[in-house]
Amino acid sequence: QASNPLWQSRGSSAVPSGGRFRCPSCRHEVVLDRHGVYGLQRNLLVENIIDINKQESARPLHAKAEQHLMCEEHEDERINIYCLRCEAPTCSLCKVFGAHKDCEVAPLPAVYQRQKSELSDGIAMLVAGNDRIQAIITQMEEICHTIEDNSRRQKQHLGLRFDSLYGILEERKKELLQSIAREQEEKVQHVRGLIRQYGDHLEASSKLVESSIQAMEEPQMAVYLQLLGLCLSCRITDMSKVSMSSRPEPGYENMDHFSINVDYVAEMLRTIEFQTGA
Repeated sequence: QASNPLWQSRGSSAVPSGGRFRCPSCRHEVVLDRHGVYGLQRNLLVENIIDINKQESARPLHAKAEQHLMCEEHEDERINIYCLRCEAPTCSLCKVFGAHKDCEVAPLPAVYQRQKSELSDGIAMLVAGNDRIQAIITQMEEICHTIEDNSRRQKQHLGLRFDSLYGILEERKKELLQSIAREQEEKVQHVRGLIRQYGDHLEASSKLVESSIQAMEEPQMAVYLQLLGLCLSCRITDMSKVSMSSRPEPGYENMDHFSINVDYVAEMLRTIEFQTGA
């Protein structure tokens, strides 16, 4: 009525015939006759829903709780006790005359409340257990992350240790190669000095031989004797007496003394292991 000023109660003469308004749901234009809104078409579905709501509202809240199951053996008897031995609900006649007459029974509400309480306690225990399990899972996940972090750190440390060993080996290798190179240079320089010395002697001897051949081919005695005045014979004698002992000793070229034995070092490297204990 508040939303539509054209609405009036039955029998009111304030609503003129032929009043119009739009349905708020379908927006269809509705024409009111002399009966007003009571002349509108009935909606049976809405009326049924309203009736059902009225019945539900009038029913007590504990109506469903008051419904009782009936005994299968005694159709007129309600199930009101619980057989503790058979663990099954039953009726009073079954306890007195029926299959449960020798069994211990208890009132159904008491058993219901007890089992419901036990179930509630069990649920609480399960929930608490689930919380503990979840906490353990979380803790173990953290342990996994810690293991991965520690493993990554130890791998880095191990890599640095081996890099240090590689550096030591490379440095020592460089020093030993330099020792070989130094001795190589010394020996080569010594031998090349001897080569120059013998080359000079060879050159002088060749020139002396050439001079001696020219003297032998001289036909004139005076000129020949003049060449002899140069004391070729003495020079030849001196040249032939030059010592040839300043040669490298046998095995001078040998470099085998630079050989090393790394078998024990290799064996030691193969036995590298992680330390145990402190």
